[in-house]
Amino acid sequence: MILGMSLSTFITVHVIISLIAIAAGIIVMFGLLGSNRMPGLTAIFLLFTILTSATGFLIPPLLSEKLLPSHIVGILSLVLLAIACVALYGMKLSGAWRSVYVVTAMTSLYLNIFVLIIQAFLKVPALHALAPSVPPSEPPFAIIQGIVLVFFVIVIIGAVRRFRPMPSFA
Repeated sequence: MILGMSLSTFITVHVIISLIAIAAGIIVMFGLLGSNRMPGLTAIFLLFTILTSATGFLIPPLLSEKLLPSHIVGILSLVLLAIACVALYGMKLSGAWRSVYVVTAMTSLYLNIFVLIIQAFLKVPALHALAPSVPPSEPPFAIIQGIVLVFFVIVIIGAVRRFRPMPSFA
């Protein structure tokens, strides 16, 4: 039992939280490219991405005494999200904090999608057949991850250049 749920239920909730975070993050990403703050969706993206990383630590194989790659991704994501929240809510995107927010928030989205791709190759039979090692390391997996990485590098550079939201007066 984890937080009063069976392991299966907890993992399902964790996956749903992750998918909400990714969907909201993709919409926010396009908002950044159009200089649109999207405050409601941004809050959902940040909250659910934080929840994704936090709940990931509670999954039993991750409750390990040794540091695993999944721990490193989770810790990195939480650090990036903390910085993004400070930049957005504390520093109100002033000066360099605008770029700091874009880079940290979008890198957190990238990490969430990075893990989604790993999980897809582990759980989806057709993808697992293309990259059967655990963790996946075959060329189809590497190609997909490489394409996603290049996409995010381009988007992050574009968003840093284009995201110039109107100041909020709240």
